[in-house]
Amino acid sequence: MDQTKVFLSEKDMPRQWYNLAADMPNPPLPPLGPDGKPVSPDMLAPVFPMNLIEQEMCTDRWVDIPEEVLGLLMLWRPSPLYRAHRLEKVLGTPARIYYKNEGVSPPGSHKPNTAVPQAWYNKQFGIERLTTETGAGQWGSALAFACALLDLECKVFMVRISFDQKPFRRLMMETWGATCIPSPSPETKAGRDILEKMPDTPGSLGIAISEAIEAAVTDTTGKTRYSLGSVLNHVLLHQTIVGLETKKQLALLGEKQVDVVIGCAGGGSNFSGLAFPFVADKIAGAEIAIIPVEPTSCPTMTRAPYAYDHGDTARMTPLLPMHTLGHTFVPPPIHAGGLRYHGMAPLLSLAITEKLMEPRAYDQLKCYEAAVTWARTEGFISAPETAHAIAAVIDEANKAKEEGKEKVILFNWSGHGLMDLSGYDAYFHDKLVDYPLPEEELQKSLESIKDLPKPEDVAKSLA
Repeated sequence: MDQTKVFLSEKDMPRQWYNLAADMPNPPLPPLGPDGKPVSPDMLAPVFPMNLIEQEMCTDRWVDIPEEVLGLLMLWRPSPLYRAHRLEKVLGTPARIYYKNEGVSPPGSHKPNTAVPQAWYNKQFGIERLTTETGAGQWGSALAFACALLDLECKVFMVRISFDQKPFRRLMMETWGATCIPSPSPETKAGRDILEKMPDTPGSLGIAISEAIEAAVTDTTGKTRYSLGSVLNHVLLHQTIVGLETKKQLALLGEKQVDVVIGCAGGGSNFSGLAFPFVADKIAGAEIAIIPVEPTSCPTMTRAPYAYDHGDTARMTPLLPMHTLGHTFVPPPIHAGGLRYHGMAPLLSLAITEKLMEPRAYDQLKCYEAAVTWARTEGFISAPETAHAIAAVIDEANKAKEEGKEKVILFNWSGHGLMDLSGYDAYFHDKLVDYPLPEEELQKSLESIKDLPKPEDVAKSLA
């Protein structure tokens, strides 16, 4: 009988994180301040603790994982690698499909891989409370969990449409002791300004980020910092434990080459965590198709330009070089709430511009169809975000069948959908519709970045 899953022992867990920035063909461009000049570490200090700022700006290839952090991660790590035998059989594909199961963490997703180290580094720096935003609720749940482990206070601003659609995520956060607030809220100036202009707004991650940062930097005690669940370099760094474990597990199965690596991408953390160690192989000459997948309603990688933009609506963050729909973008209220951010991780965006990745966008009906196929073969009920990766996996498996090629397809099953069943209910009752972002809406949103610095100009000035 063929093996279904592979476990690593705790002693075989990676002891270092991998930093793709060290191996990129062209170095990443820096974040910029309001004056258009690169930000200094001191400029970020009111938002993040200095030990995480050092990781954000790090160019070392390997970064040691503190032993205490490893001990906390061992609550659920190493996570298992599965072979999708039943899906392969139903599709009749010669491909071998593997998936890393990140739904085994207490909050049910990959997000604690960075929430735990971020909370730990903040604690080491003397911070007592963290603020953050969350879309679908996966990140807010993860940070609430991490703060409970490390005895930190936690306040989460949750995008209003997800706050309404996913009440059980809020209850998870509250069970771990966090405060969860629908965003935009009257608690911050950023929230009040938005509510005055758009009282019925469904909210956005950009707005929620503005509120969370404002709540952190206005604390006069200096004991509050902001925590981000995706996009930034140190977040992606922490997530690479996923791909590093996977490499060890594939080796145990005798797999010497991966042909296709797939993951859903909203801000970029779960996809990068799996993919970056394989991007290193591609840079070194391996032939691997690396595919990040997003919704057609929020086509950051597939239709948006690579530009400098703010990470939040109120323009409180530095300017970041990334694929962006514009910081004023308010996405449609699709059920994949975690894939509705206006920007994409700068390091992932750079890899796309370097042609190291091949992004795709899918409609939500196709993704739910794929998720149901998955549930009825592999058994696991997937988060709507994860369903985007599954849709691409099925396409690649069918392509392998058409070509008659044995391929190794790997993807990140980034979280379960047990808190997202209202989306399945809407799908089963024909209440969901596809909504490819209209070009006029995209162009209107991009007006917000037309006067901001251009990456090519910044690159020339730094050369």
